[in-house]
Amino acid sequence: MLTEALTSDPSCDTGTKLFRADGVPVEWTIADGLVDYPEALAAMRARAAAIADGTASEQVWLVEHPPLYTAGTSSTPGDLLTPNRFPVYDAGRGGQYTYHGPGQRVVYFMLDLRQRGRDVRCLVQGLEGLIIDTLGAFNIKGERREGRIGVWVQRPDKGPGREDKIAAIGVRVSRWVTFHGIAINVNPALEHFGGIVPCGISDQGVTSFEDLGQLASMVDVDMALRTAFERRFGATGGIAHEALVPAA
Repeated sequence: MLTEALTSDPSCDTGTKLFRADGVPVEWTIADGLVDYPEALAAMRARAAAIADGTASEQVWLVEHPPLYTAGTSSTPGDLLTPNRFPVYDAGRGGQYTYHGPGQRVVYFMLDLRQRGRDVRCLVQGLEGLIIDTLGAFNIKGERREGRIGVWVQRPDKGPGREDKIAAIGVRVSRWVTFHGIAINVNPALEHFGGIVPCGISDQGVTSFEDLGQLASMVDVDMALRTAFERRFGATGGIAHEALVPAA
């Protein structure tokens, strides 16, 4: 389980270190409608277990959730500022409190690291790089920060040294198979982050594509995500859409 930032390794950003040697494509699935968090968690766990057992293929699953907070294994109770605002779920991943809601693209990665170098550090760098590449397609400069997980955007308009988080990363690895993933703020209600101290960081803010003046559809973001994934992780299969009943 990933609970803290890992030291970066330049070799993880070059070549095909995270590619499968056999070139088998990853199933790329987009959920239609909002997905309840407990449903997503159960589906991820089941798929990861099946991948570990050799009975299912890898999957990247793109979803949106109804408004909610999730608590990672390092969460501090005091960082949940308004406990009754939205449902709060134990995520079973590393990290602290995070918000999910409409307008935020959540991407869950069920990947077999036995086929991808067995290197959790490279996995995290690959996910950071994927986010940075995706943002770059919309002229947003995302950056890493040593000692912090996630991707950040400088905000000199807010004052010297200010920066906002635009994407969060929280992953778990079990039997060398990953689950959980990333959350990119496209156009969520940023005021909803006010109910928590996001990822335990209180001295910087949160931003989104919309907040930065970049109006992008979720379809456009998904296309950029897929291109970035294939650049860093290898081939994907045909897009599958899941018609789910919208969450209440």
